Amino acid sequence: MGARGRSGDDTQRRVWEAAVRLFAAQGFHGTGIRELAEGAGLTSATLYHYMGTKEDLLFSVMRTCLDRLIRAAERVAGEGAGPEAVITRLVHVHVLTHALHRDETTVVDNEIGALAPGHRDEMVRLRDRYEEFWRDAIADGCDRGAFSVPDRRLARMAALEMCSGVAKWYSPSGPLDLGAVSAAHAVLVLQMLGAPAGEAAPAPDASGIRALVEEIWQIRLPSLRARPPHPG
Repeated sequence: MGARGRSGDDTQRRVWEAAVRLFAAQGFHGTGIRELAEGAGLTSATLYHYMGTKEDLLFSVMRTCLDRLIRAAERVAGEGAGPEAVITRLVHVHVLTHALHRDETTVVDNEIGALAPGHRDEMVRLRDRYEEFWRDAIADGCDRGAFSVPDRRLARMAALEMCSGVAKWYSPSGPLDLGAVSAAHAVLVLQMLGAPAGEAAPAPDASGIRALVEEIWQIRLPSLRARPPHPG
């Protein structure tokens, strides 16, 4: 790749990072074009060359994030494991990515209503596609007698909301180990789904989960240890 291509990629990255940071902090409607340009170190006129409209940029951020989650869920569900193991792995991936990509996931979770109908319909389709992996695993567990819930839809929504909430409070510099946080959420979700009392969450292949997240999100994860969270 030539210098011009590398320069273009670097500019695109700066635009992306500025958009994610500002949309997460201020919301889509609260972020102006001038702020985006300044955040990316560009003029407003140059910014349009790299992003199209502001909504195009929001749509790109949201689609990329959901595409990654769907790819990860496809890999997890395709391993042929039982419903308890599938749910456990889905929880680990969801918690890891929401903890480490809080701005991206905040944008996806909060800004879908800012999209025009065409873009919004596409995002709803992708969101539903991702949730389908959770829905299928819960249904499979209920059909096999591994889970017991009064309302499968509400159980799925509650599990996802709890796991997504990590983005609001987890800090990489805090006292809690992220591997332990993920493991604790897996236990809580299985309990929520009515798995037999006292039954431990199936321990996922930590190195496999780590490799999957690093591959799809193209990041390096911090060292993860499966020790219990600090009490209190």
